[in-house]
Amino acid sequence: MEDVVKFVFGVSGNVIALFLFLSPVPTFWRIIRRKSTEDFSGVPYSMTLLNCLLSAWYGLPFVSPNNMLVSTINGAGAAIEAVYVVIFLASAVSAAFAAVALASMLALHGQGRKLMCGLAATVCSICMYASPLSIMRLVVKTKSVEYMPFLLSLAVFLCGTSWFVYGLLGRDPFVAIPNGCGSFLGAVQLVLYAIYRDSNSGGKQQAGDDVEMASDAKSSKKVADDVGGKEDRLV
Repeated sequence: MEDVVKFVFGVSGNVIALFLFLSPVPTFWRIIRRKSTEDFSGVPYSMTLLNCLLSAWYGLPFVSPNNMLVSTINGAGAAIEAVYVVIFLASAVSAAFAAVALASMLALHGQGRKLMCGLAATVCSICMYASPLSIMRLVVKTKSVEYMPFLLSLAVFLCGTSWFVYGLLGRDPFVAIPNGCGSFLGAVQLVLYAIYRDSNSGGKQQAGDDVEMASDAKSSKKVADDVGGKEDRLV
């Protein structure tokens, strides 16, 4: 029965993780349309790519038996994230993955190989989930959620929760620990979104009002200057 429940959470984790990997599409479509990355950060996508590569490697049978569901979705995620980070630190990500993969294949065997790959994947997973912390700080500072997409925050929470349960049922700390952190940080993002989503629209309205007031002030000043100029000519 436990294996069945673990399989169900593994499949649901695959589906939700795919949603997580595809959720930044609107953000990148905006970047393409505006031809600017604005205040969006490329760090989360670079860390996600490295995490997917290491997690897919960790789930392979010769590294960690009975974890193919981890490899399948992270292999797909690596392909998707590679597209996202093509303009960011692609070479650094590839070098880091190659170093871990070669070291685990050439220098380690059995449990040693699993331990090294598991630790590397755990560290990168935690870094991946923690990478939006700068954006969360920006949300608190500006009281605006413009640069923290809701779908991405929701996907982080759901994906972290599913894989956390999967890791608990499989008694695999290398899956449970980082995704438990991800579930918590995703929940924090959702809380921030709930707090500041209304002030976001208010901030935009205020900014629009400020622009309109500035425009009116400039128009009034121009009219006053024109009238003053005419009076000087009459004198």
